[in-house]
Amino acid sequence: MENKKPNGAALIPILVFLILYLGSGIYFEYIKPVEGGMGFYIMSVVVSFVIALIVALIQNRDHTFDEKIHICAQGIGDDNITIMLFIFLVAGAFSGIARESGGADSTAYMLLSIVPARFAVPGIFIIACLISMAMGTSVGTITVLAPIALSVATTAGLNLPLCIATVVGGAMFGDNLSFVSDTTIAATKTQGCAMKDKFRTNFKIAFPAALVTLVILILISSKGGVAEFEIGQFNVIQTLPYFIVLIAAIAGINVFVALCGGVVLFLITGLITGSLTIASAFSAMGAGTSGMFETMVVAILVAAIGALIKDNGGFAAIIDFISRTFKGTKGGMFGIGLLVLLMDIATANNTVAIVLSGPIAKDVATEYDIDPKRSASLLDTFSCIGQGIIPYGAQLLIAAAATGITSIEIMPFLFYQFALLIAVIISIILYRSSKAN
Repeated sequence: MENKKPNGAALIPILVFLILYLGSGIYFEYIKPVEGGMGFYIMSVVVSFVIALIVALIQNRDHTFDEKIHICAQGIGDDNITIMLFIFLVAGAFSGIARESGGADSTAYMLLSIVPARFAVPGIFIIACLISMAMGTSVGTITVLAPIALSVATTAGLNLPLCIATVVGGAMFGDNLSFVSDTTIAATKTQGCAMKDKFRTNFKIAFPAALVTLVILILISSKGGVAEFEIGQFNVIQTLPYFIVLIAAIAGINVFVALCGGVVLFLITGLITGSLTIASAFSAMGAGTSGMFETMVVAILVAAIGALIKDNGGFAAIIDFISRTFKGTKGGMFGIGLLVLLMDIATANNTVAIVLSGPIAKDVATEYDIDPKRSASLLDTFSCIGQGIIPYGAQLLIAAAATGITSIEIMPFLFYQFALLIAVIISIILYRSSKAN
C-alpha cells in the first residue's frame, strides 16, 4: 500500500454525503414526513454522491483539475470495479427474467406445499432463506413472502410482527450468502476474492445464526395455532434455473458464466411453460438491468471519490484511527465491521455501504494481514446486520407497508439479525490466523 500522510480533512466529502443523505432522511422521515413516501429515499443517493464528488474535486490545490480527473479515472478503471459493473448488469437481467417467468412465486409455493401447517413460521423462514439466496434480493423476497406471512399470522393467531420479522430475517440470510446479490458482488470485488471462498467463510457464521433462529421459531410455533393459507399454483420446471445456478456458483463456476446460463435457462423454461414470450423475456431483462443502473452509477461515483480521498490521505487517516483504537488482527476485523456498520446506518443501503467502505477495508485488511475472503465476509455480514435492523431501511419499511404495521414493531422479533451479530463477534474473538482459515 502506498504510504500517505494521514489527513482527516480528506474525509470531508464523506461527511458531506452523510449530512445530505442522512440529514434529509431524518428530516423527511421524522420531522416533516412526506405522505406516501419513504423519507430516506427522498434525497437521491446519486445526487448526494455527485455533490460529495464536487467537494472532493475542490480539495487539494497541489493537483490541477486535469490531474484530479486522472486520479478519478484510475479509480473507476480498476479491474475489480469493471468486473463488478459487468456482473451487476447480468445479475439485473437474471433477476428480471426470473421474476417475469414466475420462478420466484413457483419456488415459494412449491416449498410451502411441503411445510407442515403447525410449523408454517419456521417453514417460512427456511423458504425466505432459499428464495433470497436464489433471487439475490432481500427486498424481492420480502415482497413475495410478506403477504403469505400475513395470512399465516391471521389464521394461526400468531404475532404478526413476529411472522414478518421471520421473513425479513430469512431474506437477509439469503442476501448475505447469495452469489447473485449485489452485496456479495460488491464485497468480493472490492476485496479481490472469489465468491465461493467468501461464501464458505460467510456460511460458517450465518448458518449457526440461522439454526439458532430456527430453534427459537420452532419453540414459538409449537405453542401457537395451526396456520391455514392458500398455496398458489406452481410449476416445478420454473424453479429449476434457480437451483441450477445456485449449485453451479457453489461448485466454483464463474458467477458471470453461471448468471448468463441462468438467463438462458429461464428463457427456455419460460417458453416451455408459456409464462414467457420472446418479447416479454427481453423486456424483463431490460427492466432488470435498468434496475441496476443506480447501483452502477453509485459504484462509479464512489470509486472516483474514493480515489481522491485516498490520494489526499483520507484512507490513511482512517487506518491510523483504527490502528490507535483497535489492536492486532482481531482489532482490525472489528474496525472493518464497525466501519461498514456505521456506513449502513448512515446510508440505509447495504450495497452503498459496502462500495463506500470496500477500498478502505481492503487497505485495513492489508495492514492487519486479514485474508480478503474474511474482510469480504465482514463487509457483507455487518452491512446485512445493519440493513436488517434499522427501521428506516427499505427491507423493514416495505415489510411494514405490505402488512399494515410499523417497522418499529418488527424490530424486537428480528432474531436472526441479533443471532448473526453475536455469531460474527464470536467468530472474530475465536479467530486464530488467516493461514489457518
